Amino acid sequence: MKLKYYHQQPLAFAGNYLRDLCGEIQACPYFAINNLNRDFVDTKGFSVVFQRSGLTFVEQQFPFFKPYLELALQPTCNAFYLNPLLLKEGSRVDPHIDRSLRSYVKTISPPALVSVLYVYVPSEMKGGELVLYTHKRQVGQIKPQMNTLLYFQGDLTHSVNPVKTPGNRLSLICEQYSLCEAELQEIPQFTVESRAGQPTMKKRH
Repeated sequence: MKLKYYHQQPLAFAGNYLRDLCGEIQACPYFAINNLNRDFVDTKGFSVVFQRSGLTFVEQQFPFFKPYLELALQPTCNAFYLNPLLLKEGSRVDPHIDRSLRSYVKTISPPALVSVLYVYVPSEMKGGELVLYTHKRQVGQIKPQMNTLLYFQGDLTHSVNPVKTPGNRLSLICEQYSLCEAELQEIPQFTVESRAGQPTMKKRH
């Protein structure tokens, strides 16, 4: 997929899938205070790291992710960092460029693209917009719309404005990387990262 900054696909899924997905994510034992870095202020979630060869393991462990992955994953990408992200009143995400696989490959480049599904957005929510920048120039400010699948260039700096109203804003994000063989060797075939204290599953290769 070639992008000029970002692309939105509205009404990406049937409504009953979104309802099920929202419930399954929040009921998942890995769902806890976020394991992401300090840019993610007062947020909840967990992360799934996998290679394309580990996709079967992901779908077995998290069958509720399967429809999203079938639609969102790009064929040119071979490594993925998937994370549900819940923001509530007062939550925000500070400006950053995604490189969440950096803990495995220190010199990793940003992902080829990032896909975001807005799973649940309160109807009266104020704030919570996704803001995109390139070289400090704003190139997009996207108001979250439930059931919209958004793709944006992985090399863009981005942030999420503070949520100003009560209620939870839940999205499902996947950083999609196109790695060389040497980099790919450093990425687990499948592992889960969480602060929930659950045993971490890991398959190397």
